Amino acid sequence: MNKTHVIAAACLALGTAWARQAHAQAPATTTPRPTGPAIEAAPQTMPSDEQSYTKETIYGINFNTQGGLIGGVSVRVARVLDERWLRFWSLEGVSLKNPKEENYTNGETGGSFKRFKANYAFVLRPSVGIQRILFRKAADAGVQVNGLLSAGPSLGLLMPYVISYDYDAKRNGSYGVNDVLTDEPYDPAKHEADNGRWIYDRAPLFSGIGQTKIVPGAHIRGALSFEYGRYRDAVAGAEVGFLLEGFTQRMTILTPPLVDPNTLNSQFFPSVYLTLYLGHRN
Repeated sequence: MNKTHVIAAACLALGTAWARQAHAQAPATTTPRPTGPAIEAAPQTMPSDEQSYTKETIYGINFNTQGGLIGGVSVRVARVLDERWLRFWSLEGVSLKNPKEENYTNGETGGSFKRFKANYAFVLRPSVGIQRILFRKAADAGVQVNGLLSAGPSLGLLMPYVISYDYDAKRNGSYGVNDVLTDEPYDPAKHEADNGRWIYDRAPLFSGIGQTKIVPGAHIRGALSFEYGRYRDAVAGAEVGFLLEGFTQRMTILTPPLVDPNTLNSQFFPSVYLTLYLGHRN
Protein backbone atom coordinates (compact mmCIF):
# COMPACT_ATOMS: atom_id res chain seq x y z
CA MET A 1 0.00 0.00 0.00
CA ASN A 2 1.48 3.33 -1.03
CA LYS A 3 1.51 6.59 0.84
CA THR A 4 -1.61 7.97 -0.91
CA HIS A 5 -3.75 5.01 0.10
CA VAL A 6 -2.64 5.38 3.71
CA ILE A 7 -3.63 9.08 3.84
CA ALA A 8 -7.08 8.36 2.26
CA ALA A 9 -7.81 5.56 4.73
CA ALA A 10 -6.85 7.84 7.66
CA CYS A 11 -9.16 10.65 6.45
CA LEU A 12 -12.04 8.20 6.03
CA ALA A 13 -11.52 6.88 9.54
CA LEU A 14 -11.47 10.41 11.04
CA GLY A 15 -14.67 11.40 9.13
CA THR A 16 -16.53 8.32 10.35
CA ALA A 17 -15.51 8.96 13.96
CA TRP A 18 -16.68 12.68 13.80
CA ALA A 19 -20.06 11.66 12.34
CA ARG A 20 -20.65 9.13 15.12
CA GLN A 21 -19.79 11.74 17.78
CA ALA A 22 -22.16 14.34 16.25
CA HIS A 23 -24.96 11.79 16.04
CA ALA A 24 -24.47 10.87 19.71
CA GLN A 25 -24.74 14.52 20.80
CA ALA A 26 -27.92 15.20 18.77
CA PRO A 27 -31.32 14.96 20.61
CA ALA A 28 -32.99 11.62 20.41
CA THR A 29 -36.27 12.98 19.01
CA THR A 30 -37.15 15.98 16.94
CA THR A 31 -40.59 17.64 17.15
CA PRO A 32 -42.01 17.96 13.65
CA ARG A 33 -42.92 21.46 12.50
CA PRO A 34 -46.69 21.91 12.34
CA THR A 35 -48.06 22.10 8.84
CA GLY A 36 -51.63 23.23 9.65
CA PRO A 37 -52.89 26.82 10.25
CA ALA A 38 -51.23 28.59 13.19
CA ILE A 39 -53.42 29.11 16.27
CA GLU A 40 -52.41 31.97 18.58
CA ALA A 41 -53.09 31.64 22.29
CA ALA A 42 -55.58 34.18 23.65
CA PRO A 43 -53.87 36.81 25.84
CA GLN A 44 -54.64 36.55 29.53
CA THR A 45 -56.93 39.32 30.82
CA MET A 46 -55.66 40.87 34.01
CA PRO A 47 -58.24 42.27 36.45
CA SER A 48 -58.35 46.08 36.28
CA ASP A 49 -59.67 48.78 38.60
CA GLU A 50 -62.47 49.86 36.28
CA GLN A 51 -63.79 46.27 36.10
CA SER A 52 -64.15 46.02 39.88
CA TYR A 53 -67.18 48.33 40.22
CA THR A 54 -70.20 49.55 38.24
CA LYS A 55 -71.64 52.22 40.54
CA GLU A 56 -70.16 55.09 42.53
CA THR A 57 -71.91 57.16 45.23
CA ILE A 58 -70.34 60.20 46.88
CA TYR A 59 -71.42 62.83 49.44
CA GLY A 60 -69.84 66.28 49.59
CA ILE A 61 -69.60 69.56 51.48
CA ASN A 62 -69.55 72.62 49.23
CA PHE A 63 -67.66 75.92 49.58
CA ASN A 64 -68.30 78.61 46.96
CA THR A 65 -67.81 82.30 46.29
CA GLN A 66 -71.58 83.01 46.44
CA GLY A 67 -72.22 81.27 49.78
CA GLY A 68 -71.26 81.58 53.41
CA LEU A 69 -68.65 79.68 55.40
CA ILE A 70 -70.17 76.41 54.22
CA GLY A 71 -72.02 76.77 50.95
CA GLY A 72 -74.07 73.58 51.02
CA VAL A 73 -74.15 69.80 50.61
CA SER A 74 -74.42 67.43 47.66
CA VAL A 75 -74.87 63.81 46.62
CA ARG A 76 -73.84 62.24 43.29
CA VAL A 77 -74.46 58.76 41.87
CA ALA A 78 -72.45 57.63 38.84
CA ARG A 79 -72.73 54.58 36.56
CA VAL A 80 -69.71 53.18 34.70
CA LEU A 81 -70.12 53.20 30.90
CA ASP A 82 -66.67 51.94 29.92
CA GLU A 83 -63.03 52.17 31.00
CA ARG A 84 -62.96 55.98 30.75
CA TRP A 85 -66.53 57.30 30.88
CA LEU A 86 -69.17 57.49 33.61
CA ARG A 87 -72.67 58.97 33.55
CA PHE A 88 -74.09 60.55 36.72
CA TRP A 89 -76.93 62.44 38.32
CA SER A 90 -76.52 64.74 41.31
CA LEU A 91 -78.47 66.86 43.74
CA GLU A 92 -76.98 69.88 45.49
CA GLY A 93 -78.46 72.27 48.03
CA VAL A 94 -76.68 75.58 48.70
CA SER A 95 -77.33 78.99 50.21
CA LEU A 96 -76.72 82.33 48.49
CA LYS A 97 -75.34 85.37 50.28
CA ASN A 98 -75.22 89.00 49.23
CA PRO A 99 -71.70 90.41 49.71
CA LYS A 100 -73.20 93.64 51.08
CA GLU A 101 -74.99 91.96 53.98
CA GLU A 102 -74.23 93.75 57.24
CA ASN A 103 -74.55 92.23 60.69
CA TYR A 104 -75.91 94.49 63.47
CA THR A 105 -75.94 93.81 67.23
CA ASN A 106 -78.48 95.39 69.56
CA GLY A 107 -76.43 96.75 72.46
CA GLU A 108 -79.42 96.66 74.85
CA THR A 109 -80.58 93.10 74.23
CA GLY A 110 -77.47 91.40 72.83
CA GLY A 111 -79.48 90.13 69.88
CA SER A 112 -78.14 90.36 66.32
CA PHE A 113 -79.66 90.53 62.84
CA LYS A 114 -78.80 91.36 59.24
CA ARG A 115 -79.69 94.95 58.42
CA PHE A 116 -81.91 95.40 55.34
CA LYS A 117 -82.07 91.65 54.70
CA ALA A 118 -85.41 90.74 53.12
CA ASN A 119 -84.98 87.02 52.35
CA TYR A 120 -82.84 84.00 52.88
CA ALA A 121 -81.87 82.57 49.48
CA PHE A 122 -81.41 78.84 48.89
CA VAL A 123 -80.98 76.83 45.70
CA LEU A 124 -81.66 73.19 44.88
CA ARG A 125 -79.71 71.95 41.83
CA PRO A 126 -80.66 68.61 40.31
CA SER A 127 -78.38 67.86 37.36
CA VAL A 128 -77.14 65.18 34.98
CA GLY A 129 -73.68 64.94 33.50
CA ILE A 130 -70.72 62.93 32.28
CA GLN A 131 -67.37 62.18 33.85
CA ARG A 132 -64.16 61.20 32.05
CA ILE A 133 -61.16 59.66 33.77
CA LEU A 134 -58.18 61.71 32.60
CA PHE A 135 -55.43 60.10 34.66
CA ARG A 136 -56.07 56.85 36.45
CA LYS A 137 -54.53 56.07 39.82
CA ALA A 138 -52.88 52.79 40.67
CA ALA A 139 -55.08 50.01 41.94
CA ASP A 140 -54.49 50.68 45.64
CA ALA A 141 -52.79 54.09 45.82
CA GLY A 142 -52.13 57.37 44.05
CA VAL A 143 -54.28 60.18 42.67
CA GLN A 144 -56.90 59.95 39.94
CA VAL A 145 -57.91 63.03 37.94
CA ASN A 146 -61.40 63.27 36.44
CA GLY A 147 -63.08 65.85 34.23
CA LEU A 148 -66.79 66.57 34.79
CA LEU A 149 -69.46 68.47 32.88
CA SER A 150 -73.09 68.77 34.03
CA ALA A 151 -76.19 70.92 33.68
CA GLY A 152 -79.74 71.08 34.96
CA PRO A 153 -82.51 73.24 36.41
CA SER A 154 -82.08 75.46 39.47
CA LEU A 155 -84.87 75.85 42.00
CA GLY A 156 -84.38 79.15 43.81
CA LEU A 157 -86.09 79.52 47.19
CA LEU A 158 -86.67 82.95 48.77
CA MET A 159 -87.68 82.54 52.42
CA PRO A 160 -88.59 85.71 54.35
CA TYR A 161 -86.05 86.92 56.89
CA VAL A 162 -88.00 87.07 60.16
CA ILE A 163 -87.07 89.22 63.17
CA SER A 164 -88.42 89.51 66.73
CA TYR A 165 -89.77 93.06 67.19
CA ASP A 166 -90.70 94.71 70.51
CA TYR A 167 -93.67 97.00 69.95
CA ASP A 168 -94.07 97.52 73.72
CA ALA A 169 -90.54 98.88 74.00
CA LYS A 170 -91.17 101.17 71.03
CA ARG A 171 -94.29 102.63 72.72
CA ASN A 172 -92.64 102.98 76.12
CA GLY A 173 -89.27 104.15 74.86
CA SER A 174 -87.40 101.37 76.69
CA TYR A 175 -87.32 97.63 77.11
CA GLY A 176 -89.31 96.00 79.92
CA VAL A 177 -89.35 92.54 81.44
CA ASN A 178 -93.01 92.06 80.50
CA ASP A 179 -92.67 93.10 76.87
CA VAL A 180 -94.27 90.83 74.27
CA LEU A 181 -92.18 90.08 71.18
CA THR A 182 -93.68 89.77 67.71
CA ASP A 183 -92.04 87.62 65.05
CA GLU A 184 -92.66 89.00 61.55
CA PRO A 185 -90.84 89.37 58.21
CA TYR A 186 -88.26 92.11 58.36
CA ASP A 187 -89.37 95.29 56.58
CA PRO A 188 -86.64 97.96 56.70
CA ALA A 189 -89.14 100.76 55.98
CA LYS A 190 -91.20 99.66 58.98
CA HIS A 191 -88.67 98.29 61.46
CA GLU A 192 -85.76 100.69 61.07
CA ALA A 193 -87.24 103.34 63.38
CA ASP A 194 -84.47 104.65 65.64
CA ASN A 195 -81.93 102.67 63.55
CA GLY A 196 -83.50 99.33 64.37
CA ARG A 197 -83.33 99.86 68.12
CA TRP A 198 -86.55 97.91 68.79
CA ILE A 199 -85.52 94.82 66.83
CA TYR A 200 -84.89 92.48 69.73
CA ASP A 201 -83.20 89.67 67.76
CA ARG A 202 -83.57 87.62 64.62
CA ALA A 203 -86.20 84.87 64.75
CA PRO A 204 -85.37 81.16 64.27
CA LEU A 205 -84.15 80.28 60.79
CA PHE A 206 -87.28 78.60 59.42
CA SER A 207 -89.83 80.96 60.93
CA GLY A 208 -90.84 82.21 57.49
CA ILE A 209 -90.85 78.88 55.65
CA GLY A 210 -94.60 79.07 55.03
CA GLN A 211 -94.11 82.18 52.87
CA THR A 212 -91.29 80.81 50.73
CA LYS A 213 -91.34 81.85 47.06
CA ILE A 214 -89.97 79.71 44.25
CA VAL A 215 -87.82 81.24 41.49
CA PRO A 216 -86.95 78.85 38.61
CA GLY A 217 -83.61 78.95 36.85
CA ALA A 218 -80.86 76.81 35.30
CA HIS A 219 -77.15 76.12 35.73
CA ILE A 220 -74.14 74.59 33.99
CA ARG A 221 -70.78 73.61 35.48
CA GLY A 222 -67.38 72.24 34.56
CA ALA A 223 -64.94 70.78 37.06
CA LEU A 224 -61.89 68.69 37.80
CA SER A 225 -61.89 66.19 40.64
CA PHE A 226 -58.83 64.78 42.36
CA GLU A 227 -59.52 61.42 43.92
CA TYR A 228 -57.37 60.06 46.71
CA GLY A 229 -57.74 56.61 48.14
CA ARG A 230 -56.00 53.35 48.95
CA TYR A 231 -58.93 51.00 48.35
CA ARG A 232 -60.95 50.28 45.22
CA ASP A 233 -64.31 50.40 47.02
CA ALA A 234 -63.65 53.73 48.82
CA VAL A 235 -63.76 57.22 47.31
CA ALA A 236 -62.32 60.40 48.83
CA GLY A 237 -61.18 63.59 47.20
CA ALA A 238 -61.76 67.20 46.20
CA GLU A 239 -63.57 68.77 43.27
CA VAL A 240 -62.85 72.29 42.01
CA GLY A 241 -64.85 73.96 39.29
CA PHE A 242 -66.77 76.86 37.83
CA LEU A 243 -70.56 77.22 37.87
CA LEU A 244 -72.78 79.65 35.96
CA GLU A 245 -76.37 80.03 37.18
CA GLY A 246 -79.24 82.25 36.19
CA PHE A 247 -82.85 82.77 37.31
CA THR A 248 -85.99 84.11 35.68
CA GLN A 249 -85.95 87.11 38.05
CA ARG A 250 -83.64 88.77 40.54
CA MET A 251 -83.05 86.94 43.80
CA THR A 252 -84.11 89.65 46.23
CA ILE A 253 -81.95 89.33 49.34
CA LEU A 254 -81.46 92.97 50.45
CA THR A 255 -84.02 95.80 50.32
CA PRO A 256 -82.51 98.91 51.97
CA PRO A 257 -84.79 101.96 52.02
CA LEU A 258 -84.24 104.72 49.47
CA VAL A 259 -82.10 102.35 47.33
CA ASP A 260 -83.18 100.57 44.15
CA PRO A 261 -83.14 96.83 45.01
CA ASN A 262 -82.08 96.04 41.43
CA THR A 263 -78.69 97.61 42.09
CA LEU A 264 -78.01 95.24 45.01
CA ASN A 265 -79.69 92.00 43.93
CA SER A 266 -78.60 89.88 40.99
CA GLN A 267 -80.25 87.52 38.54
CA PHE A 268 -77.04 85.72 37.51
CA PHE A 269 -74.57 84.03 39.85
CA PRO A 270 -71.21 82.90 38.46
CA SER A 271 -69.11 81.18 41.10
CA VAL A 272 -65.97 79.18 41.73
CA TYR A 273 -66.43 76.29 44.14
CA LEU A 274 -64.65 73.57 46.07
CA THR A 275 -66.35 70.36 47.17
CA LEU A 276 -64.76 67.87 49.58
CA TYR A 277 -66.32 64.43 49.23
CA LEU A 278 -66.37 60.87 50.53
CA GLY A 279 -68.13 57.86 49.09
CA HIS A 280 -68.09 54.24 48.08
CA ARG A 281 -68.24 51.95 45.04
CA ASN A 282 -69.97 48.68 44.34
